[in-house]
Amino acid sequence: MSVLALLLAGPLQAWGASARFARRTTEHAPTKSGVIGLLAAAQGRQRTDDLSDLVALRFGVRVDQRGTRIRDFQTAIHLDTGKSMPVSERFYLADAVFVAAVEGDDALIDDLHRAIRHPVYLPYLGRRSCPPAHPLDLGVHHDKTLEQVLTQEKWHAADWYQRRLRHQAEVTLNLLTDAPPGDPGADSLRDLPISFDPLHRRYALRGVRSDTVTVPNPQAHRDTPPDHDPTLVFGGE
Repeated sequence: MSVLALLLAGPLQAWGASARFARRTTEHAPTKSGVIGLLAAAQGRQRTDDLSDLVALRFGVRVDQRGTRIRDFQTAIHLDTGKSMPVSERFYLADAVFVAAVEGDDALIDDLHRAIRHPVYLPYLGRRSCPPAHPLDLGVHHDKTLEQVLTQEKWHAADWYQRRLRHQAEVTLNLLTDAPPGDPGADSLRDLPISFDPLHRRYALRGVRSDTVTVPNPQAHRDTPPDHDPTLVFGGE
């Protein structure tokens, strides 16, 4: 088994799970359906193609920088009739940073890694209006579990965000991973894609387990005594 790690960072992100009709919400972290859609697009799959191999991947995400939830309104015109569509209310995450990872068969993970580096369709962070700000590729790990990768990967929050917490040598980050069926400590989220077919999109419930991990803060303030004698300014004794 191997693990592919991804950096999901951008000015705006939107990861819907129960969003429908004119109100399009976002979860506070990337969904499995959103990341699988990103990977499928990178491979060049069509919306009607089989997703079973990607759905079987184990998924996890670490919240490196929470971001801010913002609201926008969008107007549209029907392509065929030219009539105005209802105004839709859309929510986004601004200035958020996540580390996501998928674990699965070595050959599939290696193929996804190649696709991320040379995508057929450009990746976006939940919606087409949300391009990534940095390359997605954080590498493939053939000798680590999903939890090990998400625990050991360096903190990817923006420098200004890390400096805000410079009084902390280590920071605690939220971790969300796939939970096995029947896990009593897991929540459920309807974001397991069965089909992306625009005529009949289908999603199933997925167990999600919440945890925390601790990572070093590279911007932590070091209380090192100054390497000089202040009395020398006045010539000493």
